[in-house]
Amino acid sequence: MSAYRDGDKVVVMVPSRLSKAEEEQWIATILERLEERERRRRPSDAALQSRAHELSRRYLDGRADPVSVRWVANQRTRWGSCTPDDGTIRLSTRLRGMPSWVVDYVLIHELAHLLIPGHGADFWQLVGNYPKADRARGYLEGVAAAAHLPLEADAPDEEPVHDDGMHHGDGLHGDGFPHEVAG
Repeated sequence: MSAYRDGDKVVVMVPSRLSKAEEEQWIATILERLEERERRRRPSDAALQSRAHELSRRYLDGRADPVSVRWVANQRTRWGSCTPDDGTIRLSTRLRGMPSWVVDYVLIHELAHLLIPGHGADFWQLVGNYPKADRARGYLEGVAAAAHLPLEADAPDEEPVHDDGMHHGDGLHGDGFPHEVAG
């Protein structure tokens, strides 16, 4: 027996030999377990902010000090965004249910933007302090590819430059990380 999410639906697979009553009982049990597992993976805004401060302390010498860190539902093409001027970080609710080390990577990425707005070598050096950065980037690239989101060609050591000569975090970059930096 198993269950998985397919978009907004939960697909539950049970053996055909079960009676209707047994099937309903197992489905209820499996859905309860799935909900509990997802609840553990969905920290509240307060827990998210606490985690961000812990990650900053551990990997950025405590230099990134966000004023607020919260979940938002309006980010459909980015995993996270930050506004360095006011110290706010927002993470897409699409990250809920993903492994905690992936959410931690997104937090580290946005925390690093509080210190360095662009995607230059100094930025990637900070992000690289997180030991699972490459693994999490690969995970997010896979999610983006499965969702058929466009990928731009910039690499972690390249700064995307647009017609006005400025970096705009307005798309999905080669790091598999859709993001926005406002400032």
